[in-house]
Amino acid sequence: MNLFSPINLGAFALVNRIVAAPMMRNASGPGGVPTSADAEYYAQRAQAGLIVTAAAQVAPDGHAYPGVPGIYSPAQAAGWQRVADRVHQRRGRIFLQLGHGGRVSHPLLQPDGQSLPVAPSALAARGDAITPQGPRPFVTPRALETWEIAHLVERFRDATLHALEAGFDGVEIYAANGYLLDQFLRDGSNRRTDRYGGTIANRSRFLLEVVEAVTAVCGSGRTGVRLSPNGSFNDMWDGDPVGLFGHVARTLKSFGLAYLHVVEPLPQDRVSLDGLRLARHLKPIFGGPVIANGGYDRQRAFDAVAQGDSDMVSFGVMFRDNPDLASRLQRQVVVKGPEFKSGYRYY
Repeated sequence: MNLFSPINLGAFALVNRIVAAPMMRNASGPGGVPTSADAEYYAQRAQAGLIVTAAAQVAPDGHAYPGVPGIYSPAQAAGWQRVADRVHQRRGRIFLQLGHGGRVSHPLLQPDGQSLPVAPSALAARGDAITPQGPRPFVTPRALETWEIAHLVERFRDATLHALEAGFDGVEIYAANGYLLDQFLRDGSNRRTDRYGGTIANRSRFLLEVVEAVTAVCGSGRTGVRLSPNGSFNDMWDGDPVGLFGHVARTLKSFGLAYLHVVEPLPQDRVSLDGLRLARHLKPIFGGPVIANGGYDRQRAFDAVAQGDSDMVSFGVMFRDNPDLASRLQRQVVVKGPEFKSGYRYY
């Protein structure tokens, strides 16, 4: 078994174990509508066993950056349909990533240009938001009322319906890298005292409700989840990441998901799990296919699959700079651009 062995992933038989990782693209048209350039970008990477798109926001208040796409309007769904169609024309498989920015949005990114972003708790992240007027310090967000969370779960459900109507093979739920679902998971950003805060089980509740709603629409075999247990991006931390993400992986096991996508540590991540190799640690707990991500080069990727640490490996910057990365890896052709460089983030 190696990086080029076929694999059954959920509802699909994939031609290799190489994944084009989601990479943020600030290139959408007005209203968060994907463009023909987006369609071409993803079609160029159809050699991958699986493509996961950049996060499509599930609600108008979820945008964390200018120019990122949504999946909450008919126009956005029509734009995404062009993307899915182009990838399928090249016999590729593609999942749409579903996300919400939460507290790392900014009033200038809100539909009315002034409302506060929402979050599990009224705690500002350290750092700057990227707004249409340039960098601005993150603001203190508005804590969601308990009743509002059910409406957000429905947003993820509706977004899944739009994704299926657009022709995507499945969806990936974005619970990583300091965005809303990740903010609920971690005690560094979640100080709630209701049933969505406090214990690990309570902090995991929102994610599990989203998974339940999404799988009810498209089926478990067409649903993946992305986690970043060690990630510090967007000012994230947790007091017990091993316990938290072990619980999440164990609970997700019961859904029979297509995969768990695990973002592993990079040198610039300040949170340490004592060198724990996360994909290898979570794989037996989750019990299903695991995709590892995090600055992998060719040899590390081969070793991870051959040793059973992960079932697939996703590449971000390398795929951004090399649309034909899968072919290059197979032919051992020199990869253009940095395979790893401090300061790059592999999403």
